[in-house]
Amino acid sequence: MVEAMFYEKLKDSLVRCTLCPRYCVIKPEERGYCGTRLNKDGILYAVSYGVVSSIANDPVEKKPLFHFYPGSMVLSLGTFGCNMRCPGCQNWEIAHIDPTEPPNLSPEDCINIALREHSKGIAWTYNEPTVWFEYTYQTSKIARDKGLYTVYVTNGYINEEPLDTIAPYLSAYRVDIKAFNPESYFRIANVKDFQPILNSVTRAKKKWGIHVEIVTNVTPTINDDEKQLRDIAVWIRDSLGDETPWHVTRFIPHYNLRDLNITPQSTLEMAYEIGRSEGLKYVYIGNVPGHRYENTYCYNCNNLLIERYGFYIEKFLIKDNKCPYCGAEQYITGD
Repeated sequence: MVEAMFYEKLKDSLVRCTLCPRYCVIKPEERGYCGTRLNKDGILYAVSYGVVSSIANDPVEKKPLFHFYPGSMVLSLGTFGCNMRCPGCQNWEIAHIDPTEPPNLSPEDCINIALREHSKGIAWTYNEPTVWFEYTYQTSKIARDKGLYTVYVTNGYINEEPLDTIAPYLSAYRVDIKAFNPESYFRIANVKDFQPILNSVTRAKKKWGIHVEIVTNVTPTINDDEKQLRDIAVWIRDSLGDETPWHVTRFIPHYNLRDLNITPQSTLEMAYEIGRSEGLKYVYIGNVPGHRYENTYCYNCNNLLIERYGFYIEKFLIKDNKCPYCGAEQYITGD
């Protein structure tokens, strides 16, 4: 265990965690909501430091990131715990339990694996990386020195000070915007006030210049109505810029939302059309391998620029970040 970086000491050995907007007040020998913060004699510890639940060398498109170093491989790691614990979580086996194993992978070990596997960067994913903050912070600093890019695949539920601490060492911030009203956000993510999430995404892009892509997992009866989808598209356009990619992905029934249906393809196509009609240059349909809208098209002339199948690129026609047909600038980060 290492001492947590963000907390306040209170009377009677209580502590208040200030890492995320839950601001958990934690009694001695107890943990906060995420399960990764332990109060030991009035000192808050990050018990998941170095504990790796999952590791793989993935295509960056799997995150999904479609406009960030396309075709590169990224070492992807996760630990245990989450500050949302969504009822439909695909990785609930690691996100909804408390870490108990001892540390087993140092930041230096992580970097060495990435270099050995010829990874272009490191992504913290599978569970919420915010709750792994101390480990990701230390590792990201070393990664930057070694020329590796760094990615947070995140729910965006983080406070301003921690975000500002790690932001200089983050290259990409792939964020879920799960809904766009309090009732839906609470049902899908156990969070009613989602404004802090919007604030963190905007801050990451506008203040720190981090590459941002947005995912909305379109979930039947919760966030699949036209108003919410349009509100998300408008917010992306107005707050992040019309060049920001929006991935609308198919919900697969899982965990405590197994009573819901899989998202109809027609609903995803409706979301795509909403995004494009609101001026977003790049909207993608996800979890439907082979769909034409997992490809990248020029927003100006509609010609195919990047052809994908699932997580893999089959054709890449962009040259010098411009459309080879009409010359319109494209918005791709990376070499």
